[in-house]
Amino acid sequence: MASSVAFHPLTHCFFTSQSPRWSARPACPLTRNRENSSNNNNTVRPIKASSLEIPPFPLFQPPVVEESSSELEPADPDFYKIGYVRSMRAYGVEFKEGPDGFGVYASKDVQPLRRARMIMEIPIELMLTISKKLPWMFFPDIIPVGHPIFDIINSTDPETDWDLRLASLLLFSFDCKDSFWQLYGDFLPSVDECTSLLLATEEDLLELQDQNLASTMKKQQQRALEFWEKNWHSGVPLKIKRLARDPERFIWAVGMAQSRCINMQMRIGALVQDANMLVPYADMLNHSFEPNCFFHWRFKDRMLEVMINAGQQIKKGEEMTVNYMNGHKNDKFMQRYGFSSSVNPWDVIQFSGNTRIHLDSFLSVFNISGLPEEYHHNSQLTSNADTFVDGAIIAAARTLPTWSDGDVPPLPSRERKAVKELQEECQQMLSEFPTTSEEDQKLLDTMQEARRPLEAAIKYRLHRKKFIKKVAQALDIYQERLLF
Repeated sequence: MASSVAFHPLTHCFFTSQSPRWSARPACPLTRNRENSSNNNNTVRPIKASSLEIPPFPLFQPPVVEESSSELEPADPDFYKIGYVRSMRAYGVEFKEGPDGFGVYASKDVQPLRRARMIMEIPIELMLTISKKLPWMFFPDIIPVGHPIFDIINSTDPETDWDLRLASLLLFSFDCKDSFWQLYGDFLPSVDECTSLLLATEEDLLELQDQNLASTMKKQQQRALEFWEKNWHSGVPLKIKRLARDPERFIWAVGMAQSRCINMQMRIGALVQDANMLVPYADMLNHSFEPNCFFHWRFKDRMLEVMINAGQQIKKGEEMTVNYMNGHKNDKFMQRYGFSSSVNPWDVIQFSGNTRIHLDSFLSVFNISGLPEEYHHNSQLTSNADTFVDGAIIAAARTLPTWSDGDVPPLPSRERKAVKELQEECQQMLSEFPTTSEEDQKLLDTMQEARRPLEAAIKYRLHRKKFIKKVAQALDIYQERLLF
């Protein structure tokens, strides 16, 4: 829309001889009347306009670009040039396809610093957020007053249905005119690319070889289906019906909400809210149990920052990662994100017997330090060629039945007997699986264009078997290195 600006002559201003300066004083005539001029020889000298240097009018000055505190070079991918008032900024990173799907990678070497360093900043205007507790608050508030989508969100259970609320808001944002998420939705995985077990068939869930997890996912699927049938029946208005015309669309949205949600506390002015947030671009960061980045809420201008850990060295081409959940087993990762890991330091094996090994001896053999909740491998005490200790060994230190009685040393014969019994129980666990780890790996290698939930299910059972085997190998090494 065209606009006009009125320019007024500077009749109410004067200049001093020292420097050009604006004045707000009242008008003062430059010549006096004839009667006064005849009696006064002092006349006002005219001022030459050519001798003044008037600064340009502010309207024509280019906008001042806000400088960032990051020392890395700004990334400039085409897909986030969407033209919003405040856009996302990235520094020293690039977005590209990797072995685990789309991810964020370093575009240059990052030297370690004593302080954390920012690589991304995303304004709240681009996010989808819902407060965790009543009354429901949305930042930004994109739902019009009286829209039926709010009634659907308000009908959810405040304690358990956070994913259903966020999924409903996500579908609504796809339907909003000039919405950022209409464009960003193209970068979300489609139904065929999604690994969420919510989209798994009954045959896919059987491939987990975990009855408890399969039963949990069936309940989750039924819960999402019942919610869709309740709120997307044939009598709802068209503006609600078109958001999810079939249950698969809504279940996909629930899977996106679960796998890409960031739960954190944000501050807006004097208001502090625990919120469930869908943050574009930051949701492209993949998971690692040893992450090199973390999230930080910058409350002064309402932005989410992705920061590199202080003292972290990253080489060009390495992936930027964050820790999705700390202290959870693989079944929880499968339930929410649709993936698992063979080196999860929080995985657990349930041993049924009363056999125990000496805790301090096991920790010293593998150079594991810290309290149980903070176990870590002291690599400075290990040769560079020793790569056996990983997250699975940290998990073994937590899950193996152990004993510790002050300064009482372990008896070698008793330790050898305990190791043998624990290894036999590990072999018993492996024999209860319908397939072996070698068969699972061969199946994965020969599968072509398999459904993503099916592939994730086979990897889950493979990782479980690898973890049990790793524990048995650790017990072997323990009894070999133990000083008899």
